[in-house]
Amino acid sequence: MINLHNVTKTYPPNTVAIKNVSFEVKPGEFVSIVGQSGTGKSTVMKLLIAEELATEGQVKIGGWDITRIRSAAVPALRRQIGVVFQDLKLLPSMTAYENVAFALQVVGAPSQRISEVVPQVLKIVGLEDKTDRYPIQLSGGEAQRVVIARALVHRPKLFLADEPTGNLDTLNTREIIDILTKINSFGTTVVLVTHNREVVNQLRRRVIAMDHGEIISDQENGKYTL
Repeated sequence: MINLHNVTKTYPPNTVAIKNVSFEVKPGEFVSIVGQSGTGKSTVMKLLIAEELATEGQVKIGGWDITRIRSAAVPALRRQIGVVFQDLKLLPSMTAYENVAFALQVVGAPSQRISEVVPQVLKIVGLEDKTDRYPIQLSGGEAQRVVIARALVHRPKLFLADEPTGNLDTLNTREIIDILTKINSFGTTVVLVTHNREVVNQLRRRVIAMDHGEIISDQENGKYTL
């Protein structure tokens, strides 16, 4: 599903964000990429959605070499990947339902498909009774669940979550992680980027730890001890 081979990303004039990073994520895996701020984990995420391009090395997703992907092909790539960031980017003038539906409307999905898919994904995240609420009427955890629902509308085979619980309390954090685990149980590959030691240790899944732009450990059923 994901293959990074000797990937380096350098920003001008000479800032190395990641250096010689290599790892593979198999279809259906749940992998956490961990490390403190500035260790390079979010740079890896940006490379996976082609927000940034590698300076050296090779980046593949689903057999698709995106190392030098053309800008015109990026939207097609991102429709195949569910992405959630800490910055919610919900449209305040739209309800939860409308925010999720908008992700389908912008790609020209027919109204029948929208009316079928949106209730399905809102149910997955447990918000079937909050469809008419506006973002300001939702708790932080509920708003994040709307974002997750929106990322699921294209039924992605790969789901990327970059610090999705960074602004949440313990209870809401647990709920978000439970939803990511549920998504993974559907067969979707999940990559979680986090610095939350407690979350990673409770998951007991594969853990890739980064420090100073390099991978320092890669453990099955690992723990985050840094």
